[in-house]
Amino acid sequence: MDHQDIKNRFGIIGNSPLLNRAIDIARQVAPTDISVLIQGESGSGKEVFSHIIHQLSTRKHGPFIAVNCGAIPEGTIDSELFGHEKGSFTGALEARKGYFEVVDGGTIFLDEVGELPLGTQARLLRVLESGEYIRVGSSKVQRTDVRVVAATNVDVYDAVKNGKFREDLYYRLNTVQLRIPPLRERREDVVLLFRKFVVDFSDKYRSPGIQLSEDAQELLRNYSWPGNVRQLKNIAEQIAVLEKQREVDATILSRYLPMETQNRLPMAVNDTSKENISERDLLYKVLFDMKKDMVDLKKLVVELVQKGFNSGTIEQHSPYINQLYREVRPHAGALPAEEYEGSPRITIHNPNQNKGGNDDYLYDTEDAEEVEESLSLVDKESDLIKKALKKHKGKRKAAAQELGISERTLYRKIKDLNLV
Repeated sequence: MDHQDIKNRFGIIGNSPLLNRAIDIARQVAPTDISVLIQGESGSGKEVFSHIIHQLSTRKHGPFIAVNCGAIPEGTIDSELFGHEKGSFTGALEARKGYFEVVDGGTIFLDEVGELPLGTQARLLRVLESGEYIRVGSSKVQRTDVRVVAATNVDVYDAVKNGKFREDLYYRLNTVQLRIPPLRERREDVVLLFRKFVVDFSDKYRSPGIQLSEDAQELLRNYSWPGNVRQLKNIAEQIAVLEKQREVDATILSRYLPMETQNRLPMAVNDTSKENISERDLLYKVLFDMKKDMVDLKKLVVELVQKGFNSGTIEQHSPYINQLYREVRPHAGALPAEEYEGSPRITIHNPNQNKGGNDDYLYDTEDAEEVEESLSLVDKESDLIKKALKKHKGKRKAAAQELGISERTLYRKIKDLNLV
């Protein structure tokens, strides 16, 4: 049976080389009894290939059952797969056969096999290696002759590395790996699939046919299709039922396509590592800026001492001195001596001038703890964020880039530090 015969028999549409390669593997492995692991994104058609493998095998006259492992509660999955004895648990009013017993001599398709609990994985491994299993609540070993075709939309090898999937079961299932390409890798097939779905739904709902303009076809090819063939089929059904215009262009088609950027909020879902790295980078930036301020201050003091506090040096650096002073005492500044009568103070002045002359630079030291710069990381964070927002005129995206953090982290810190 060639490619086209298989496509016609199982309703597969498309001429993508990746799709043809997947059909080749399914056709070659079908007559054997080895296990197959089908990998592909949700909606890409993994169950169709399990039917191909079963129908082209010597077990084609035997039973076939598809089991969604992710849809069965963890507490009942063993009972569903291997059966149970009467009274083995609460609610077990009678003995029940499991799928492996019912499908003896046929094929069982385990969809989302990566969702199986570790205990169930051990039971499944025993079935694959010896054909033996034990019902829940029983001690009697039973045998079955079942071919297992498994499928997953996640990277099972990553689950193995994370300790969520047994390594021995992974290699036992993955005797032959069959990858179903996502629709975005089959762009040449998208328009063909859409036309087939539209014709089917137009016949079903007795509505006029749909014609696609060139720009609409281009939009179909360039869309990413995160839901794959299932999503394309749903879009075709919506248009066949709802669209009054039977000549569909890109403008009309775009109304039915979810905007790819619409849900891309400044948030990293289920990815705490990036946020932690961003917070760490911000902390490093705070510490680096603190160190830089201290180095600059030390250089200034050394220069003032070396040059003998002459008026030229003071005038040259007075803006920076005042800036540093305002940062630690926001409401203070370099004020004339007469405004500090009776208060403790430090006066830097020209030795050749009388105290209090025009060359005097006087700073209040009334409260040493107030004058001393705050070393709180929270205060420094708050200050940096305020400066970044002020610099970029309140544009948070630009401020986040300036600070080297994600927008999500910036939003949270603005809320936590009451900077709104």
